[in-house]
This record gives sequence, C-alpha cells and structure tokens, in this order.
Amino acid sequence: MTSQDTNEAALWICLQQIPDLNGQSFCKLLHHFGGPENIFSASHKDLNQVVPEPISSAIKHGPNLELAKSGLQWLEKDENHLLTLGDPHYPSVLLEIPDPPPILYAKGNLKCLDMPAISVVGSRNATVQGRKNAEEFANVLATEGFCIISGLALGIDAAAHLGALKSGQGKTIAVVGTGLDIVYPAKHLKLAHQIVAQGLIISEFPIGTPSKPENFPRRNRIISGLSLGCLVVEANIQSGSLMTARFAIEQGREVFAIPGSIHSPLSKGCHTLIKQGAKLVDCIQDITNELAYFR
Repeated sequence: MTSQDTNEAALWICLQQIPDLNGQSFCKLLHHFGGPENIFSASHKDLNQVVPEPISSAIKHGPNLELAKSGLQWLEKDENHLLTLGDPHYPSVLLEIPDPPPILYAKGNLKCLDMPAISVVGSRNATVQGRKNAEEFANVLATEGFCIISGLALGIDAAAHLGALKSGQGKTIAVVGTGLDIVYPAKHLKLAHQIVAQGLIISEFPIGTPSKPENFPRRNRIISGLSLGCLVVEANIQSGSLMTARFAIEQGREVFAIPGSIHSPLSKGCHTLIKQGAKLVDCIQDITNELAYFR
C-alpha cells in the first residue's frame, strides 16, 4: 500500500473501533460527512446531530492509531485486503441489506465476490448423510459456476466448503466471527488455508478479535447477504442456521431446505422453513432453476 492508502486504512480501522459505534451509526456518519478523515475533523456539535454524545466525544478525541497497528501490519501481506464502503471491490450485494458492514477484512481471491453465490448452512452436529448432502450439493453448485458461502464451522459448513474445493475450479467464501488472524475452530486451520488458496475468507471484525457468541449472528447476516439464496441442509429448531435463513428472507433472498426424517431433530428446522414457504429441495435443479435468471 502507498502511504496515503495506509493512512486512510488506519483511519477506517480507528473509526471502526470507537466504543459503541455500531454499523448503522457508522453508515450514518459516512453518509453525513463522507470518509473517516472528514468524520474525525467534524465539530463536536455537528457530530452530536448524527450520533449520541458518548460516541461523538470519543471521535473528537481523535484516531487512536495504536488500535490500527495490528490491522496495518496484517495488511502488509499481499493476500490480505481491507474493503470499505465505496471501495470498488466491496461486494455490491451487501449494499442491498439494511446494515452492511462498513469494513470487511478479506484474505484470498477478491474475484470470488463478483460471482453469483449460494450459502450452504446447517448443523454443527450434522449426521453423516447431512454432511454428504452438503458436500455433494456444494460440489455440483460450484461446478455450475456458483460460489459457495458458509461459515467455516464444524459439520455442514465444513462439508460445504470441502465440496466446493473438490470441484477443482470451484470457489468458496468463508465468513467468520473472529479476526482473520484467528482460525475458529482451530481444527479447521488446514481447511482455512485451502480456502484462501482457492477462494476467500472474510470478516467484519478487527484483527485480534477472539471468538465470542455475540459475533456469530452478525456473521450470519453477511453469509445470507452475500448470497442469491440460502440452502439449509440440516438444522434443529434452535440452530443458528435458521437465523441465517431469517436474515435471507428479510434481505429478499431465496431460501431452500432439504427435508429429512420426521423423527430426526435435525430435520425439524428444515421442515419448519418449508412450512413457512422455503422451497423443498431434493435435487440440484430445484436450486438452479430458481436462480437461473441471475446467472
């Protein structure tokens, strides 16, 4: 990066880490003032018209460049990227959702973000058949030219990523709930390296952010937001995959679900989605026919 690029990236990272500044308030500031440089130079009075007092006071203390140091060091590697709202590489589909992440950290091939994508999600405690279904559907969809989006979690997520990777030229994106210097779960370190080599890993969380339960609902809205449609393979009633499906519905995306045994708890979530209007899927054409217009 040039020194100008480095300075701009530092300001974005510093602004992102202002306490209590959520994505919606961040976007309000950008809409009102422009870029982070203008936000940090705005008057206290003008800032108070857009965000609450504690946030405006924190902004007026100026950028804490120490907070940006680890992020800037991470960006020095060629495969690492920082995408901000307005950046030409920022995925346009995310601009359609109510609360797009102002910043995305990305590692790998940014061209994956230009592909039509389908998210494949489901239970961490998946059955053997569920993992096989996820892998096979992801494999064929990747061969058909779709990028496969999932969350790098155990079970269905891992099977979906592996299915895309096994298709040879297939692409996959992992959206994670940690900083990109951390792989969670740790047992997926090898898988993460494979994804970077053939696809992309992205996160809205600053470098150094550990795994926290509250991070994953935020991650889920990005998984659905990047996708034309969301395929739920296996899920119980409490599964986070149903949250991803709900985000998909709110974002105007298609929702697909694979049915299973009426006696299996891991089919209950999928059956619930089908009752609520998700498309029942038992073959790949159920998905590709629905999304043919977008290809």
